[in-house]
Amino acid sequence: MSWNDIIGQKQQQRVLKKALETGRFAHAYLFAGPEGSGKESLAFEIASIFNCRNRETLPEKGACGTCPDCRKVREFMHENVEYVFPVESALLETGETGGRENKRFAEARERYEALLEEKKLNPYFSPAMERSMGILTEQVLSLQHKATFMPKSGDRKIFIISQAERLHPSAANKLLKLLEEAPSHIVFILVSSRPEALLPTIRSRCQALWFSRVSPGDLRSWLEINRPDILEPELSFIVNFSRGNLRLAWELINSRSTLGEETRTIAIRNQALDYLRRLLTPGKFHEALAMCEQNAKTLNRSELTLYLASLLLFFQDVNHRRIDPQFRLLNNPDIADAIDRFAKNFAPPDFFRISTIAEEAIRSLERNANPLLVMSSFTSEISPLFRRA
Repeated sequence: MSWNDIIGQKQQQRVLKKALETGRFAHAYLFAGPEGSGKESLAFEIASIFNCRNRETLPEKGACGTCPDCRKVREFMHENVEYVFPVESALLETGETGGRENKRFAEARERYEALLEEKKLNPYFSPAMERSMGILTEQVLSLQHKATFMPKSGDRKIFIISQAERLHPSAANKLLKLLEEAPSHIVFILVSSRPEALLPTIRSRCQALWFSRVSPGDLRSWLEINRPDILEPELSFIVNFSRGNLRLAWELINSRSTLGEETRTIAIRNQALDYLRRLLTPGKFHEALAMCEQNAKTLNRSELTLYLASLLLFFQDVNHRRIDPQFRLLNNPDIADAIDRFAKNFAPPDFFRISTIAEEAIRSLERNANPLLVMSSFTSEISPLFRRA
């Protein structure tokens, strides 16, 4: 990566660049802000800068991203960079174990490696093992042990703690002691979407850097420069769908494929609108329900999330056009005629209730609820909310 790869967060970049240039980089930082705002990607950029072999060549660009050390950081293999996130206790068990315990460890290790692979594909993804009780004491004890050794190359080791608010109480106390007695060659970067859940004594020992959602303008500018292959209407759809959450935007960007003249993103949106047409047609509720159930079986969870979010963006456009028929900043400018027809032919539905139902369905999918049950329930709940004008 380089500074140019960071999307938005210009003020945060300026603060960190100044600290690097003046040699006043703090020994501990707290990167706090909403999920998907790019906190961890910036933490790994700092890790790369401290270990990059070519950073003195063009220091204003940050890490080169191509030297062996930068590649090791990107692959989570650099000896000077420790990345900690919530894992299962089975992964940390040591000593003589029987066959069943060995199998538990192997299965946990496989799940752990799968999360790291997903992180490599999406730098805005924050991994956490489903059966984890949080960041465990053993993980912090491992950091304590590793902190006693000097870096093999470079002058700093970087300890990145993801979802720091999930520190187990005993682990939090161990970390506090480590922060109080940290060697000068260690830099801690705690990353949290809920910093208020951290011990006040931990927060007080970190320099806080606050992040916000990436603005639509910043994301659009980055896409126009770095992904010129993404054209309208897909460009606007990605920007508006993600709502400043770079994890969602990255999932859309990297799951794109060509289906005739439609990209996958637009194809799923059109599937959702086709379902909505059936739902609104008298006597076709059962067709809509069958279509929704079929989509629940054929689309994966991220695609179903996109499916539901597409409907939210469509209804947002309808609401804008109903208030101002000349409104131009639509999420879906390519289907303005369909938006206007809906606004004309249907009485104003309870958009707040519709949004609540859709967002709860999205959260259920993210919590691994049964997709078929989620989508069937969604159909049954929103159907009564529509009536013709």
